[in-house]
Amino acid sequence: MKEAIALRRETKKYIDQADVKTIKMIHALLEAEKESDWYDDLSEGARTSIERGLKDEKAGRTTPHEVVMKRYQKWRLK
Repeated sequence: MKEAIALRRETKKYIDQADVKTIKMIHALLEAEKESDWYDDLSEGARTSIERGLKDEKAGRTTPHEVVMKRYQKWRLK
């Protein structure tokens, strides 16, 4: 807690001495942090599909890219 208070004080000092360009950059950073994550904007189906893919990956149910490329080489554009 004390560390956070000290960090806030130090940051406020930097902001008080910063030029307009730097203040705008800091403001943009803080605004971007407030915005929701792109994942939250996905449909429920898309999130379910992503979660299923992550579970498959953890369970080892994946095929390496090189294997897929070799298997489907005949359909690739040349």
